[in-house]
Amino acid sequence: MNNHLIRILNSVINKEQIEPQKIELRDLCLICNSELNRSNLYKEFRVCDKCNFHYSISARDRIKLLSDEDSFEEFNQSLSSIDPIKFSSNNSYKERLIKDQNRTGLSEAVITGKCTIDGNPVILIVLDFGFMGGTISSVVGEKVALGFEKASKLKLPVISIISSGGSRYQEGILSLMQMAKTTISHQNHASKNLPFISILTNPATGQAFASFANLADIILAEPGSIIGFSPVRHLQPESNSDNESINTAESHFENGMIDAIVDRKEQKKIIGTLLDLLTAEYKLESKTKSSTMPIKTKQSNGWKSIQISRHTSRPSSIDYIIRILNDFIEIHGDKYYKDDENIIVGIGHLGSQTVVIIAQDRNRGNNGSTSPEGFRKAQRGIKLASKFNLPLITLVDTPGPNSNESTEQRGLGHSIATTLSEMISLEVPSISAIIGEGGNSGALAIGVSDKILMMENAIYTVISPENAAEILYQDKNRAEEASQSLKITANDCFNLGIIDIVIPEPSGGAHTNPDEAARQLRKYLLKELSGLYSISKRRRLKSRYKRFRKVGEYSSSFKISLSREITSIQKTILSKMKKSTTTKDNN
Repeated sequence: MNNHLIRILNSVINKEQIEPQKIELRDLCLICNSELNRSNLYKEFRVCDKCNFHYSISARDRIKLLSDEDSFEEFNQSLSSIDPIKFSSNNSYKERLIKDQNRTGLSEAVITGKCTIDGNPVILIVLDFGFMGGTISSVVGEKVALGFEKASKLKLPVISIISSGGSRYQEGILSLMQMAKTTISHQNHASKNLPFISILTNPATGQAFASFANLADIILAEPGSIIGFSPVRHLQPESNSDNESINTAESHFENGMIDAIVDRKEQKKIIGTLLDLLTAEYKLESKTKSSTMPIKTKQSNGWKSIQISRHTSRPSSIDYIIRILNDFIEIHGDKYYKDDENIIVGIGHLGSQTVVIIAQDRNRGNNGSTSPEGFRKAQRGIKLASKFNLPLITLVDTPGPNSNESTEQRGLGHSIATTLSEMISLEVPSISAIIGEGGNSGALAIGVSDKILMMENAIYTVISPENAAEILYQDKNRAEEASQSLKITANDCFNLGIIDIVIPEPSGGAHTNPDEAARQLRKYLLKELSGLYSISKRRRLKSRYKRFRKVGEYSSSFKISLSREITSIQKTILSKMKKSTTTKDNN
């Protein structure tokens, strides 16, 4: 963050009386010194078209940019603060309120109301930094709480735009208690499974940031915004730390605290798409009675499948996602420590059905192995699916968990266990597809679903063939030999009752024709998902319980193998009987 910008921002926070126009309406950019008076981007959005610096804008300007034309209807406009604790200082609190009211045209630091965004009705809660630094007074807290309550009553999503710094110290402990008020109002809204999206702007700090703003389902931020509980000037310096880069949108994104950094000009489009996805009322239906699609199994070579599943040109999860989903929006971070890029979590349309997708992508670093942050990020996707009653699809492709000293200290085992538990407890329909390498618990953690599909040349194993060879023969070069004993192919998994369907691949493997491979995957996902919707939730959950409760039992495995062997013998006997009858008739 530019030092000059920090000084200006701090002066605004300290004085709380500099008019936004003095910073915004410039001929030259504060950061890169380029001309702004000829920039259409700057005139419309207050964004420099050279360096992309986002200048502060008022709450009313934000509402104009985000809402559909003439759709905004303000609530509780006349509510304004008094001096509840008779605060005493050189400057009267009442005088400062009146001064900011006259300067901004606002009654307080927040505007609330109803509008539409791309046709979707929402409740808007917009804080304005220009009014006493956007701090939370008793009236601001009340208006925010009333906004959530209005949204709960009307069953509408809430969009909050946070431009706030510090505390309204002039109202003492009453200001602090607004954090509890706004949080409890949000909780009531969340209990009705309604969407809540926050946009963090410059700055987003203090009580608003540490209460309702951070409880949103999706958290977006403007580029370069100062974000954090404490303003930069209040942070206690640590050795070798750079305070200027800690409380930025970019730092929070890297550390897994926000979902995306979105330019101001793109915000309406992104919010509109998210609302379309999260408020959709369409569900897939099957025209025929639910049944598993028939497949033909064939013997496959384990080592050959390993080679194909690891082929460098084999489609990864993102290759499939961009081919089978429309309007896909990815979310990021585990909200604790980091964003694991190897795990993709997002929302999109599969046909007309909104789905949540969790996918492991082996091309994003660490060879696709999953960290504790990745598993916790996956849990966010599971919870989104549960809250909004959306089906969950997982794409499995990983050599396994990212196991090392650091990840163990960050709770690798716990994150795997809790992800497994969340998947098994999920009440919405779920489908897992093993598209490449299904490596031990890293694959299983997101692979316990109502239906499990597997690409023809994918593998599913408790241990890599190389490690198995080292244990069995003390020789990794005998991995091919070990692979035959592990029963890791799609055909093996089908015969063991681990998976439901083997998805055919183009000749030579999915990498020879990714479009065709994606078409096949999409077809089977749609078919199986519509089938899951054709049965009751109670029956589906009971079936899932039985599936994983009985897996690996001798009786279960024996019954499956015996049933298939009997069927094969019956076909052979019938064939011989027909031949014998034909021979006798000819004689």
